[in-house]
Amino acid sequence: MLMRKEIVLRLTVAALGLAGLWLAWSQNPPAPLTMQKVSENVYVIVGDGGNVAFMPTSEGVILVDDKFAQDAPEIVAKVKSVTDKPIRYVLNTHQHGDHTGGNEALLAANAEIIIQKNARANMLAGKQPGLPRITFNEEAQVFLGGKEVLARYLGRGHTNGDAVIYFPSERVLHAGDLFVNPGPPFVDGSAGASIKEWSKTIEKALQYDFDVVIPGHGPVAKKADLVKWVQTMATIRARVEKACAGGAADAAKRIDLKDLGMSGGGMFDRGVPGMCQELAQ
Repeated sequence: MLMRKEIVLRLTVAALGLAGLWLAWSQNPPAPLTMQKVSENVYVIVGDGGNVAFMPTSEGVILVDDKFAQDAPEIVAKVKSVTDKPIRYVLNTHQHGDHTGGNEALLAANAEIIIQKNARANMLAGKQPGLPRITFNEEAQVFLGGKEVLARYLGRGHTNGDAVIYFPSERVLHAGDLFVNPGPPFVDGSAGASIKEWSKTIEKALQYDFDVVIPGHGPVAKKADLVKWVQTMATIRARVEKACAGGAADAAKRIDLKDLGMSGGGMFDRGVPGMCQELAQ
């Protein structure tokens, strides 16, 4: 009888805990997500975090990134509106929580998550949940339902573990935060980023045969937009270097990006000290 009372008590506590979580979620729900089709078989989910891409196949779904933890249920709902197949694989473009926050929930739903090894090390150092079980150094290929998706590490940029995700049959490239549209780049020095190498990394990505490019944040773009981004990054790098020459401590105040359609501050300014340090070497 005592054991039965303990079980009832535990179930009651669990139910109250879930009710509390639901109340908190309902009072502060995540921003609504929207979905668009960008090729015959690739969809993009935008809003509240990094852009998510997915491709349904006859054997399951391949997903790229999964936003914040709070967005996981709606991401799954969006996928289910297109196919009844489960999410089988998730490819993370890098480690930041607005791209990997849903990892934990998707791992629990039996999806396998793949990430570049440096990005996983960054997650581990940051004590982030949802650590992927599979990593790669330079390249990983996923074959599912007759479809192929390629994840490739091309060098440093936004971090030291950025991967571009290529859908060959769809001529679509997901660039992660190596490309943001529009907005200034965030050079995350704490994660091994490089303002010096960023443009070269994008130039390698441009060697793939694609028409559509999905940025880490912002509207879906064309290959020409990514070509332009190389020059934009070169311009930003030159302005940062000039500002740093006057002293790293207040260099951010001397960087004007308005003519590029960007404003400073926020994450961009946070990356300036690291950029100054790298450019001085």
